[in-house]
Amino acid sequence: MVSITEPARNLPVLAEADLCVVGGSCTGVFAAVRAARLGLKVIIVEAHNCFGGVATNAMVNIWHSLHDVHGKEQVIAGLTEEVIKRLQKRNAVDVRQINKSTKQQEYYVLNTEELKIELDSLINAHQIHAFLHTFFAAPYVNPQTQHLEGIIVENKDGRGAILAKAFVDATGDGDLAARLDLPTYTSDYQQPGTTCAKISNLRSVPGFSDLYREHRHEYDLPETFIWSSLVPGQHEISMLAASRVAMNMSNAAQLTRGEMEGRRQVRAMMDMIRAHHPQCDIALLQLPSRIGVRETRHVRALHQIQGTELLSKGRYEDAIANGTYESDIHHQDKSGITFRYLNGEQRLSRPGHESVASRWREPLDEEPAFYQIPYRSMIPENGIYPNLIMAGRMIDADEMAHGAIRVMVNMNQVGEAAGVASYLALDHGQSYRDLPARDVRKELEKGGSRVI
Repeated sequence: MVSITEPARNLPVLAEADLCVVGGSCTGVFAAVRAARLGLKVIIVEAHNCFGGVATNAMVNIWHSLHDVHGKEQVIAGLTEEVIKRLQKRNAVDVRQINKSTKQQEYYVLNTEELKIELDSLINAHQIHAFLHTFFAAPYVNPQTQHLEGIIVENKDGRGAILAKAFVDATGDGDLAARLDLPTYTSDYQQPGTTCAKISNLRSVPGFSDLYREHRHEYDLPETFIWSSLVPGQHEISMLAASRVAMNMSNAAQLTRGEMEGRRQVRAMMDMIRAHHPQCDIALLQLPSRIGVRETRHVRALHQIQGTELLSKGRYEDAIANGTYESDIHHQDKSGITFRYLNGEQRLSRPGHESVASRWREPLDEEPAFYQIPYRSMIPENGIYPNLIMAGRMIDADEMAHGAIRVMVNMNQVGEAAGVASYLALDHGQSYRDLPARDVRKELEKGGSRVI
């Protein structure tokens, strides 16, 4: 590769704080808010024009259940529940049932445009120094002490530095950890991404899954998984998630191709509907500002969460988050999704085909009603940078575990744990690694999280 030498230059320090959160998804925002509530001076850096990550920029508008699989015990609270209540005041969230007959579990459909404003309000209310339209470029490691002391960013003012005592990598892709050359890995079975779309009158299209299966080859569309949901307050507008883009989204060239391919697939679906159902007055209203990414790199941590462990036992002494969402594995080598459940059942679901049910393990005497995420999975295995913690889908998990824990209601809690751990580590003068998990759990509970 041809290279050039960039002349050395002095960079202005744009801001200094106790904690810098790199990445402004809900995970990152919740980390920043929990730390600020405990008294830390916090900076948050986000590359896009708003906070919220996959929920807002990628338009994925579902937050899953806050209760166990039986709908009896609430296992998730904290900022996830608080934001849902805030949105309900503006009729910006619908509560729906997974199983309408048994009403065992609820889920939440969000107006993510309102969520953008709500996250702004949280940031401002807690006096968090926010940088939008600001790209993380590189870490700053003090050459004398070899200590992580800052990050280099680029924005409309040019290149500058942000200094802090501690850092949360909430980039999703583990960009800060990767630029520090910490051990990372990508799964051999990386889950493909999806470009969502908001479409008017989609519900007037009869049998869209069957239509897709029968005619997808004519439009160069892959076999996929299809789901859609009405936008709260908009009875004629649906959010459609149906595209399937199997590329490494942590690679710049593949991310570029993936963005364009996702949009091409959305247009192809629109053309297919218009060709076969011209009576349906559909219109493409909105595309996301970025593709919905399910998986890229993971950061090697003190503990890798194993799927068989998570969905069979799933309890940890250092648990900092709870969840019930099944493991869904979006396939690259075959169509559809395999869902694996806490009761040992599994189901292969493909559009236009009957679901295929089987088991991934034998029944247990007592099946778990929820699982947990351990604090250890957030701490980089290589302890060379003791003031760095991971929060997001890059935490250490195998294929099956990642398919379950990566959803937003789970990662929201991981963000809160990172914010609380940041306060405790700085207050106690400890590294994230040495910080007792029981202290994190206790402080999370005091702040409104559900700790079990």
